[in-house]
Order: sequence, then C-alpha cells, then structure tokens
Amino acid sequence: MEEAKEFLQLNKEEAESVSRLTIHPHRLGFQCSFYEDFALRGIRVDSVQPGFVSCTFRVPPRLTDKSGNLATGAVANLVDEVGGAIVHVEGLTMNVSVDMSISFLGTAKLNVRL
Repeated sequence: MEEAKEFLQLNKEEAESVSRLTIHPHRLGFQCSFYEDFALRGIRVDSVQPGFVSCTFRVPPRLTDKSGNLATGAVANLVDEVGGAIVHVEGLTMNVSVDMSISFLGTAKLNVRL
C-alpha cells in the first residue's frame, strides 16, 4: 500500500498544475462531464451502422502512462464508452449489464493514430 501511495504522490510542479485546474459542475443531459471530455476528447467517429461504430483516435499525452504508452485504464474506458454508444437507443433508459473482455496484445505510443 505504501508503494502505491508513493507512486501516486505528486511532485511540487504536478501539485501546482493540479491546483490551477478549474472544474465546473456537470449539467446532466446538457453537456459532457469532465470525465467524458477528458477521456473522449479527440475521438473521431468514422462510420455508424446498426450495431457497429468505427472510430479513430490519436493517443494524447493526457492518456499515456509513464512509458509514453496509451494507459491500459484509458483503453478500458474507451472500450466502455464507445461500446455503450452501440447499445444506446434514443429515449430508452440504459438498464443493461455489459461483459467486456479486453486483450492487450500491443502498445500504442503517444500521437499514434488508432
């Protein structure tokens, strides 16, 4: 646990950057949340068909790990968000359970287009 706390500890420069962030309250149904904007900003929808969505995405610095690779958590989040868009039907509530299985076969570096 101590090792995890150390890993997550911010240095002075990082702490100052975080303290300057302005996060406005989310207006449900009117705009994207900070979380959605942070994770999905830059994604491009190339094709939409019933049950199918094709997207491209350039790996931004905000979603990389310390090695400069697209973070595995970011991959899971993108799969979750885009997958949720496939099952969404306008006007119906999202009362579904989804089972995701993600295989990490390689890495994507900063600025690589996926």
